[in-house]
This record gives sequence, C-alpha cells and structure tokens, in this order.
Amino acid sequence: MQFKKAERKRSFLRLGLTGPSGSGKTFGALLIAKGIGGKIAVVDTESGSASLYSHITDYDVLELAPPYRPERFIECIEAAEKAGYTTLIIDSLSHEWSGKGGVLEMVDDVAKAHTRGNTWAAWGILTPRHRAMIEAILRAKMHVICTLRSKTESTQVEEGGRKKVVKLGLKSEQRDGFEYELTTVLDIVHDGHFAVASKDRSGIFTGNDPERITPATGSKLLEWLNSGKEMLPQPEPEEAPEPAQPSAPAPASADQLRAVGDALKATATSTGKSTTELVDGIKAKFAVAASRDLTAAQADEAIRWLADQSPKAAPVDL
Repeated sequence: MQFKKAERKRSFLRLGLTGPSGSGKTFGALLIAKGIGGKIAVVDTESGSASLYSHITDYDVLELAPPYRPERFIECIEAAEKAGYTTLIIDSLSHEWSGKGGVLEMVDDVAKAHTRGNTWAAWGILTPRHRAMIEAILRAKMHVICTLRSKTESTQVEEGGRKKVVKLGLKSEQRDGFEYELTTVLDIVHDGHFAVASKDRSGIFTGNDPERITPATGSKLLEWLNSGKEMLPQPEPEEAPEPAQPSAPAPASADQLRAVGDALKATATSTGKSTTELVDGIKAKFAVAASRDLTAAQADEAIRWLADQSPKAAPVDL
C-alpha cells in the first residue's frame, strides 16, 4: 500500500443539464456537443423533440418509447459506444426515474405483486438495477450529457419597472445524489439559454452570474478534459503474477438486512407461517447460522425467495 502524488487524468465528460419544461435543455445539450465535436448520438425519450434541432449540427437519434426500465438505458449506452459515437446525449434521463415504467412506477408494481405492498423489500430488488444504469454511464468510453427535468413553480418578478411571471426550476427528477456522480451540473434559466453551475469540478463556471450556453461552452469543457495527464496503458509485468485469491463476498448491508426483515414480516402475514419457520428456511437455504450472516447477493435472493412463498398476484411486466 503506497500513496502517490495526485494527478488529474484525461477523462470523459459527465454533464447534467437541469431545467423546467421549455427551458432549452435539448438545445443546450446539442450546442455543447457541437462544441466538443465528433460523432453525436441522442437517445430521445421526449416523443421525437430532439429531431427538431437538426439545423444545429449533425447527429443520429434513437427514439426510446416506454417502458423506461434501467436496462433499456444501459442497452442504449452500450449500443452507442459500440457504434463509435464520441458523445451521447440522453434526453431525458428523468424518464428512467419518474417516467412510465421507470423506477418509481416499478417499485409500486413490484411491491403490489410480490411483497404485499412492502416497498422496502421492493427497493431491495430495484436499487441494484438503477445503480447498474448509473455505472453504465460512468464506465462509458465517450462523453455523456444527461438532461434532467426539474419540477417547476411560477413566481412574479419585476423587470424594467414591469411585472412578469417566470418559471423556476427546483429539484431535478432523478434519485437524490445522482448529481454527485457527474463532472458538472448546469441549471438552465428559462429565458435566453443561460445557465448557472450548481456543481462544477472543472472550475470553468466560476461565480454566480448566469452564462449563455454556446458551442464555446463545449469547447472549453473539452479543453479542460484533455488538459489532464494522458492515461497510458500499464506495462506488462515481466513475470506472470501469482493468481489472485478470490475475495470474500460482500456482506449484506444494513439496508438489505432491514429489507429482509420487512419481507419476513410481509410473508408471514400473507402465508400464515411464523417468522421463525421462515428464518429457519433462509438459514437452511443459504447454510448460514443467522440471517445477519447473509452476503449481499444472498440477501437479495432471500427477498425474492420470500416473495415466492406468498400467494401469487397477477404478473407484472418488469
């Protein structure tokens, strides 16, 4: 184990553009992609609206219809990378969370069909699927720009001695904490395609003054991304290393164990079996002394096993 001097490496852009409906998120994303250059792809969940801006630059579109399951976005990301695109715009990623067939809707459906309304147990199944979609964005060997709808409210402001009503973007429609995964998040003001950075690792967007989004915005981001040290391939070892010993499976987290406990109670209620009987079944199935000894993978499987013990409801397309 050894510390070494920190050096910023060249990297791919992970950009979020948030704003209320009509604020120009798609327009801004295409301007930034134009400034970055290269081959551009757009995943359009907005009923073909991305194609309205074909005059801005050349790009290809994939129109994605419901259901907006996480796995469908993963397929789009992998397809774009395989096809050699250098920038992918996901317009918008909010659909994966709050759209038809998205994660929030899936939680309700899974809870009703498999866990007797127990949403804690349902989250234990769906959180890994949502996290896999985020990991696909972070692993992609291309720039990724995500537009995110924000909930809006209207307020009256005075401008030039006159009062007018403006829309304000509030919290973006994605899981809390998603913005921490990104390089930069720009919150778009409704009028004039101006933006303020709510998060910025590049240091380009300093101060609180709104900045107009133009192709130059993309050029500046690309210059910063390329200014890091080049990621050189690691040299081959002279001798083959000793085979790595398999690492121990990750233990179940506290949240997973709580989800197992909730699923136990729900299954006991729906089947009439005692929790002791169900716990004994889990211990026998996974060869553990107690349910707290489950691994992360075993905890997820235990929740599914408990759901299978309950009377089956009408099937739900996941």
